[in-house]
Amino acid sequence: MDERLLVIEHEAEAGLGYFAGWLEAAGVAVEVVRPYKGEAVPATAGGGLLVLGGAAAAWDDEGYPWLPATRDLLARAVDGGVPVLGICLGAQLMTLACGGTVERGDAGPEIGLCEIEPLPEAADDPLLSAPPGGTVPLRSEPLRSVPLRTVQYHYDAMTTLPPGAVRLATGARYANQAYRLGDHAWAVQFHPEATPEIFASWAGSGELAPDTAAELTTQVTAAGRELEQTWRPLAEAFAAQVTRL
Repeated sequence: MDERLLVIEHEAEAGLGYFAGWLEAAGVAVEVVRPYKGEAVPATAGGGLLVLGGAAAAWDDEGYPWLPATRDLLARAVDGGVPVLGICLGAQLMTLACGGTVERGDAGPEIGLCEIEPLPEAADDPLLSAPPGGTVPLRSEPLRSVPLRTVQYHYDAMTTLPPGAVRLATGARYANQAYRLGDHAWAVQFHPEATPEIFASWAGSGELAPDTAAELTTQVTAAGRELEQTWRPLAEAFAAQVTRL
C-alpha cells in the first residue's frame, strides 16, 4: 500500500536523512514542502505529517514567516487523528500548537551523541516500543529502562507538554525527550533521522569550536551503525501508522 506523507523541511541542511530510505522501503511516498524556498505550507495533511528540525526558534515568526502556518497545520493534523511526527523543531512547534510551552533551554545546548531513557509508558507505545532494547526484564524485578543513544542538536526545550500528552522518554539534561498526544501524534526532541553526514554539517556550521565539532562528529560517526539499528524500527513503526489510513 502506497500513501503520501507530507514532510515540512525548514532548511536544506535538515532533511529526511535516514528516513528517506527507511520510509521508501516501508512503502511510504513523501511530498516534501520547503517553505524556506517560498513553497506554501498546505492547510491539511490527510495522508500523515512529518515536521523536521531546523535552526529556528519555534516562536520566531518574524524570522521564519511560515511557522504560524506550520503550527496551524500541526494542530489540525493532531485534531484530525492523522499520523503526525515532529522532530526537534517540529516537536517544539507541535508543542506550541497544542497548548504546551517551549523556551530557551536553561541547561544549555544539548549537542552530539546523547542518551535518552524510555519511560514505562513507552513499553506499549506504537513508536517508542519499536527501538530495540527499550525495556528489558531484570530477573523478577519490574521492567527497567535501557538508555538509547541518539543524535541531539538543540538550544530550546519543551518545558511544558500539551494537555493530555503522555511522556515517553526523558534525559539527564532535559526531561521532555518524547511524548505522544492522542493515538496518532508523536513529538521527539532528538534526531532519529540524522546521519553522521548531516550531523557533521551542523557541527561544522561555525557555532562550535573546531575541536569540539570534530570530537562530537567522530563520536556520532562511530555510532552510525548503532543509530541505524536503533531508530529504523521507529521510522518503520511510523510508516505503519501512515499506511493503515
